[in-house]
Amino acid sequence: MSELKEEIKKDVVDQLYWDDRVDAGNITVSIEDGTVILEGSVASFAEKKAASADAWSVHGVRAVANEITVAFPSTIEVPTDEEIRENVKKALELASDIEDKDIVVIVNNGIVILKGSVPSYWQKSRIEHIIAGITGVFEINDTLTIVPTKNFIDKEIAEDIISALERNYSVDAEKIDVLVEDGIVTLSGDVNDWRAYDAAMNTARFTAGVIHIVDHLEIKGDAL
Repeated sequence: MSELKEEIKKDVVDQLYWDDRVDAGNITVSIEDGTVILEGSVASFAEKKAASADAWSVHGVRAVANEITVAFPSTIEVPTDEEIRENVKKALELASDIEDKDIVVIVNNGIVILKGSVPSYWQKSRIEHIIAGITGVFEINDTLTIVPTKNFIDKEIAEDIISALERNYSVDAEKIDVLVEDGIVTLSGDVNDWRAYDAAMNTARFTAGVIHIVDHLEIKGDAL
């Protein structure tokens, strides 16, 4: 393994052990074809997502494959699918920023399946974040569609995204191309690191009128 690979691998491992949300003792880290691969098991879906975020946050990481499985400790009484479904519905009802009236929740062997629609793209991510912390959830299959409450013009959506990118300290807006067609946003170009990538994606995610994002962004860096 090259010196750069070893350095990045060590940084990812150190980041996992630093993060108090993650029990890194059961996680292994490897790098293949430039991708950081996380394997092993953790006690919750939220912990799995945290491990992925930790890997992405390390300088030099350009791709992450999170193959960690969720294995609940024997000391935890795992809820039934119906109990998980009720807990998900209750959590969404209590979230004041989520419009849940058109959301259908199905749970199958701990996998939460979301159907229906929400009015804004950012609500999809918010909903997944809420559900990730619910006991018994192994995975989330989000098939929600975006149905805006009013009509938006593609040109105006693109202008809003470009302006927001130009205001964002983390992003070099000149290196990102924005294409909008029927509310579907395609982002392409190069970003310097994960923070810039996340900032660019969030810019599109939080823009009114966006119904889907096609990600063609590439994180620059030395080949691993």
